[in-house]
Amino acid sequence: MSAERVTARRESAVSRSVSALDNLGYRLQRLPLHLVIIILCAIWIVPTLGMVINSFRSIGDMNSAGWWTTLFPPHGFTLASYQQVLAIEEVPTSILYSVLITIPATVIQLTIATMGAYAFAWMKFPGRNLFFIVIVGLMVVPIQMTLIPVLQIFKLLHVNGTILSVWLAHSGYGLPFEVFLLRNYLGGLPREIFESAEVDGAGHSVRFLRIAVPMTIPAIASLVIFVFLGTSVYRPFTVVITQLVTSQGGGWQYLTAAAVLQMALPLAVFIFLQRYFVRGITSGSVKG
Repeated sequence: MSAERVTARRESAVSRSVSALDNLGYRLQRLPLHLVIIILCAIWIVPTLGMVINSFRSIGDMNSAGWWTTLFPPHGFTLASYQQVLAIEEVPTSILYSVLITIPATVIQLTIATMGAYAFAWMKFPGRNLFFIVIVGLMVVPIQMTLIPVLQIFKLLHVNGTILSVWLAHSGYGLPFEVFLLRNYLGGLPREIFESAEVDGAGHSVRFLRIAVPMTIPAIASLVIFVFLGTSVYRPFTVVITQLVTSQGGGWQYLTAAAVLQMALPLAVFIFLQRYFVRGITSGSVKG
């Protein structure tokens, strides 16, 4: 028995050594990939970190030393830049209008897209596939080709120059991609669940609200990020930020604080929903 135990221990030690070597070799093979990822992350994160830190510094400190010096005492943080930006007359109004445009436009798009995607995935009606192909085809139409006809329609409806027209424009231009993504996700859900609900007497409204929507939360959450970020690019606050700097370069110290205010809400939405992001995008892109 002692000889067998010694042999077993030797074999176990050899297998552990081989496993450790294989693990080390696997990590060394992936080391270049990890280095590239770290470098790319640094390229994105370091400038953003510098912008955030500079937004809490005075203009004298920004002129005298780099942002990294603030990481060491004395830090010299101040809210002067934010106070000056918020004291500008157009800034608070533009932030309010940005919220009034972004949030309703996101809700309208997701509501219509979710209902439309469910109809294409689980409801049978004449021309369903043809209509879906047309919607997908609209994704390749340049927006610039439709601006004049859309503005003429808004003028006929007497909504041009209003927030409603901005909501409708964002919804119209964003719906093709959103319906496409959600339809593919909904079409990949188990058919047996919907058939069982139909046998139990559940109509399309019940199946949509109690089955489809809860099971589509990852895709909807990922779309919230896309739609919110896409809508926020054209917010009134963005226009005000571009006007903070004069033609001679004056007022550049306001840009850091204004940029942080601009990205605060979209960043909070992304952080809150990021756990659904990859899962929702990958599932909606491969299922159909």
